[in-house]
Amino acid sequence: MSDKDGLSANELLDALKALANPVRLQIMDWLRDPVAEFAEYDPIADRIEVGVCVSHIQAKSGLAQSTVSSYMTTLERAGLVQSTRVGKWTHYRRNEILLRRVGDRVAGKA
Repeated sequence: MSDKDGLSANELLDALKALANPVRLQIMDWLRDPVAEFAEYDPIADRIEVGVCVSHIQAKSGLAQSTVSSYMTTLERAGLVQSTRVGKWTHYRRNEILLRRVGDRVAGKA
């Protein structure tokens, strides 16, 4: 079962489950405005185009690297973030298209 844009019930559920964790939800909020939210950290790459370095997410959250990596993997599997490697670092940015589709589906617009 999917809407006209192809968002299946399982995809919607995966996204909602990923967002149900308060820390993952907080990270998604930070990634909404990466330039402002991570201003205290020197960017390794363009935060709008490439995203935020996982080490900066880890530093801001104060959580262990393994925990942050697990959280980001969950968000990526749900399609909520996209990752890009820059050298040895992984950067994450929000998948705004999917987030819009999830919001529309929840609001009954899709």
